[in-house]
Amino acid sequence: MKNTTILILTIILSSSTINAQLKPVKYSEGKQTLNGLFIKSAKKSSSNPGILLLPAWLGIDNASKGIAEELSKLGYHVFIADIYGEGNYPTNTTEAGKQAGYYKTNFADYQKRINAALQELIKSGANADNIVAIGYCFGGTGVLEAARGHLNLKGVASFHGGLGKDAARAVEPITTKVIVCHGADDPFVSKEEITAFQQEMRDTKADWQMIYYANSVHSFTNPEAGNDNSKGAAYNAVAAKRSFEHLQLFLNEVLKK
Repeated sequence: MKNTTILILTIILSSSTINAQLKPVKYSEGKQTLNGLFIKSAKKSSSNPGILLLPAWLGIDNASKGIAEELSKLGYHVFIADIYGEGNYPTNTTEAGKQAGYYKTNFADYQKRINAALQELIKSGANADNIVAIGYCFGGTGVLEAARGHLNLKGVASFHGGLGKDAARAVEPITTKVIVCHGADDPFVSKEEITAFQQEMRDTKADWQMIYYANSVHSFTNPEAGNDNSKGAAYNAVAAKRSFEHLQLFLNEVLKK
């Protein structure tokens, strides 16, 4: 992949400045007002490929903004979803844990919020039949729920996300292509959860792949996570670079440009 991609990914993610082209979008799901961000593709294409980006548990952050900016330069319309909505934004990890925990348990509500953002991406110009959803941490869990919920997506990409689902839920075919980018030393995802997820993928006849990154824990794509692996969440520049390159390969495979 181009060295410029690597450089931009590393530098932009640590920036607190929102690109002038990253536009606020107010929308709703049910009675809840939501505030997403949209950035249009920097390249013209009759295929209008789109990427729905689900952020981590604290909500829309610098990392998700930087990734959206980079993906727009690569030729994609990108919409960053707001899952929590006005009046519900967490201010610390304790509040984020409660909010994220609700949607992980009430997965149908999570799927509805994701679909509401998906519709905004389409309204903003993306081709409804040419979209991939990507997600980080809590958002990584979300894109798997989008696949389980049969949202109209060509693929989903989960980065250091939770993989589990209630074993009592029905096993249904998954037609969306799936890629999971996982820290090999992530302490928050158990071996049992990984095994169950992989079995789910087999049982649902999914087209899936799971890539492990050495010396990587949770949040390995986020420069603001620090660099202390002993805390369970830390940035790993090598894993971040490699996973972004794997994402580009996946996008090139499943989307028309």
